[in-house]
Amino acid sequence: MTMRNYRHIEVRPIAGALGAELHGVDMSRDLEDDVVAEVRQAFLDHLVIFLRDQKVTPQQNVAFARKFGELIKYPQLDGLPEAPFITVVVKLENERHNFGGLWHSDTTYLEIPPMGSMLLAREVPPYGGDTVFANQYMAYEALSDGLKATLDGLIGVSSSTKAEVSKTREDRLKAAGKETKPLAAEHPIVRTHPETGRKALYTSSAHTSHIKGWTERESLALLEFLWEHQVRPEFTCRFRWEAGSLAFWDNRCAMHNAINDYHGHRRVMHRITLAGDKPR
Repeated sequence: MTMRNYRHIEVRPIAGALGAELHGVDMSRDLEDDVVAEVRQAFLDHLVIFLRDQKVTPQQNVAFARKFGELIKYPQLDGLPEAPFITVVVKLENERHNFGGLWHSDTTYLEIPPMGSMLLAREVPPYGGDTVFANQYMAYEALSDGLKATLDGLIGVSSSTKAEVSKTREDRLKAAGKETKPLAAEHPIVRTHPETGRKALYTSSAHTSHIKGWTERESLALLEFLWEHQVRPEFTCRFRWEAGSLAFWDNRCAMHNAINDYHGHRRVMHRITLAGDKPR
């Protein structure tokens, strides 16, 4: 993990693998360029950064996010009427499935998947509902040279309909009278980060259906090994949410998993997605 001296913000790592809390950043203000640059550097260094006690309107949330990239709408879901780039992620008291409750990098079934995602907690349960993150640089670097050579050039096929990670989304669309459209895309199993130049594993049990040119049965033997390896405890950090907490993670080199352990309670989050590039 890279440790730097910051002039305008305080950066406190929360685990050995990834993740840091930032202090001295107020999302409700128009941040100076020097502050934005340090937040961006902390994001690249720590893969996921966290802010706490943020009291912001949806418009202020959007203005903050625009400092870090182009905003895009989440596929197939409508945003807030007053802030279309904010998707409300809700689990209601009577629901059993949550949104994003499997290890994944966001929407890899898009031809150009997102660079990053921001999630702002609006309502949280009295316990549970943490999110776990995993460092995919470390996961790749821990592999043997032989397996790295095997993975070189392999393409993973991602599907939006593979797992129950999308069940809550699909249930809401059906309730609103909308049909879901299956989405699929092909990306390298190992991608090179366009800003850091480091290699990271880029596959997940939530979205990767098989390896291009291989049968699903052939693919599973290798993919299941990778999926278990990618989330070894020493590659992870865990974040406990409070109302007003924000997480901003790098989908190009980190996976996440929303823990579904708060049945009977309500959880409301505001999500913003930032445009990325074609994985290479």
